[in-house]
Amino acid sequence: MTAEGESALRAQPVLDDETALRLLREGRLEVAGRLVEASNMTLYCTVRLGDLSAACVYKPVRGERPLWDFPDGTLASREVAAFEVSKITGWRIVPPTVYRDGPFGPGMCQLWIDADDQVDLIALIRSRHPGLRRMAVFDAVVNNADRKGGHLLPLADGHVYGVDHGVCFSHEDKLRTVLWQWRGKQLPREAVNVLGRLHRELENGRLGRRLRELLTLPELAATQARVARLIETGLHPNPSEDWPAIPWPPI
Repeated sequence: MTAEGESALRAQPVLDDETALRLLREGRLEVAGRLVEASNMTLYCTVRLGDLSAACVYKPVRGERPLWDFPDGTLASREVAAFEVSKITGWRIVPPTVYRDGPFGPGMCQLWIDADDQVDLIALIRSRHPGLRRMAVFDAVVNNADRKGGHLLPLADGHVYGVDHGVCFSHEDKLRTVLWQWRGKQLPREAVNVLGRLHRELENGRLGRRLRELLTLPELAATQARVARLIETGLHPNPSEDWPAIPWPPI
């Protein structure tokens, strides 16, 4: 990352979600560096619109590495779909995320989150943090195949964001996560209420219409079925015996 990129990171402003979304959609993207540890092309950028500016992550579709179990060129859309689900939950799990054109073509653009590097991720993963419990429910809804510890972004105020949702929403069960501490436990009342809202939105609301633009019809139907199953059982899911339950590497 360049010195300019590091300076932009330190200057990251606090934006409400709607302002952040407008900035991400309409602002001018400038690439400042590349996150070389990422498996797909992941660019650290600044985005500017008038007097507004922020740091963001831009993942162009052309930089996506082909996967055997997900259709080519769909990871950016899945990241946006995950944000749309997060937005309906009200849990602020996924940072503001849009699909837009950029210097290397269309792709996902997401607000950069400056995580608290003093937090022990191993201890956090093993904790009963209520934000992680919400994230475990969210991951079951979106069928997250890659919830690593490194995809958790804890903030100094205690909130925890989750990122890297490109391998979500498969029509086949693929839940792989490090957050199994609530497996088989009864869902909290808050989660049941949120799942009810998701069910209504997926069936007849804006969320269902939006996900039809971002996912295939079988993937949307599978998402609806997962929500219905969670409501019916009232339980956090258990790990499957048919595939690895924890992503590798776990961090």
